[in-house]
Amino acid sequence: MQDLALLTDLYEITMMQGYYQEGIAERRVVFDLFFRSPPFDGGLTIAAGLEQAIDYITQLRFREEDLNYLRKTGLFDEAFLRHLRGFRFAGHVDAVPEGSVVFPQEPLVRIQAGLLEAQLLESALLNIINFQTLIATKAARIVQAAQGDQVIEFGLRRAQGPDAAVWGARASYIAGCTATSNVLAGYRYGIPVRGTHAHSWVQAFPTELEAFQAYARAFPKNCLLLVDTYNVMKSGIPNALKVADTLRKDGHKFVGIRLDSGDLAYLSTWARKRLDEAGFSDATILASGDLDEYLIREIKNQGAAIDAWGVGTRLITAYDDPALGGVYKLVAKEIDGVLHPELKISENPAKITNPGIKQVARLYTSDGKRAVADLLMLHDEKLDTDAPLTIFHPDYTWKRKTLERFSCRPLLIPVIRDGQCVYSLPSLEQVRQYCQEELSSFSPEHRRLVNAHTYFVDLSLSLWQLKQDLLRQGGAHYQDTHPLA
Repeated sequence: MQDLALLTDLYEITMMQGYYQEGIAERRVVFDLFFRSPPFDGGLTIAAGLEQAIDYITQLRFREEDLNYLRKTGLFDEAFLRHLRGFRFAGHVDAVPEGSVVFPQEPLVRIQAGLLEAQLLESALLNIINFQTLIATKAARIVQAAQGDQVIEFGLRRAQGPDAAVWGARASYIAGCTATSNVLAGYRYGIPVRGTHAHSWVQAFPTELEAFQAYARAFPKNCLLLVDTYNVMKSGIPNALKVADTLRKDGHKFVGIRLDSGDLAYLSTWARKRLDEAGFSDATILASGDLDEYLIREIKNQGAAIDAWGVGTRLITAYDDPALGGVYKLVAKEIDGVLHPELKISENPAKITNPGIKQVARLYTSDGKRAVADLLMLHDEKLDTDAPLTIFHPDYTWKRKTLERFSCRPLLIPVIRDGQCVYSLPSLEQVRQYCQEELSSFSPEHRRLVNAHTYFVDLSLSLWQLKQDLLRQGGAHYQDTHPLA
């Protein structure tokens, strides 16, 4: 990853200097990175971006040119800049694995470090995690709508910059897309790359047929033709069939066609019939053109004969919900050598934080196959899976649920200790497989694209009581403390 020390909001560095001058830069603190509501009004969110976050944290350094720039702003004194010259992250990081299904209020990343170094991470971590999580979630929805058809990420030219295009392709692959058109993403991450030709290829030749013939000569083993430059039914399909027949006579398999405009449901069924009649029943029909999960679902409901979907703009930009509202909040701080839970209070109940150092336990049916609830709990709590467990709604305290038999696993795992990565990063293929396993552990009702069934994310009794005590005290320091890790 490129140098990102200055990828931060200015107020992070001004606060850092203030902490340094006040002598509290090394005070131990805990921050949670989480989001408050799921994107796209959906039920499930897919966590992504951890690999890049770990790389950012472990490689974080201030170069001389960085320090010179900060000096020129006139805001920072020399003692503070000298301190930054030796900056290294030396804290702890716990996080949910990439590809995990996650929900509002659950920490995706937990930072325990000195106040100065933990503060610096805020803006860049939110940038990295928010974006990839958003795109992975959108991709998972589109893949779900495709119902087993291939989905190819086509978003490079519409992404908000090169990094968004590459990271977006990566996040899309994690969530189930089968390939990308982005060659750089394919090179960096080993994602399969796919593509055909543009309308300009057809326009560059005297006739559509000559364009198709030239493309078949160039790529006889990978010939998939774009058939809507002029007229799909009158010229595109007839010319494609002529080329397909020539390829077959020469011993090559005709891959298929791409439809990029018009009534995709009608044209695909019409094209499928013509391809089958000509003996090309295994030819693929690929559709593209401003697609998203809702349009794909509608087209499939109309009986479309489409085998693969190229999805660009509405995937890579998360078109209908273009930002995940991830936040980074202080939940504990050191006082007299111990970590005290901290609570942010707001007039808006949804913005009241859950205090203390927490773990997220995913609760399953006793056979471990179906997720039934997530439990936010204090990090040192133990669960007895043989005893009934009552969990509490975080806002509506009269809502409770008791589980009689269950199994569980913690979601937050150690990834950095004392500044060193202790996590064996899985391959992208392993992350992708894990994501599919995660999704399959949730019921179809929870996976609905709209009006998804509510999934329980509740508080343990200890965390609920701690939160209520702090609320009654107006956020004053609570006396139940945790030793420094």
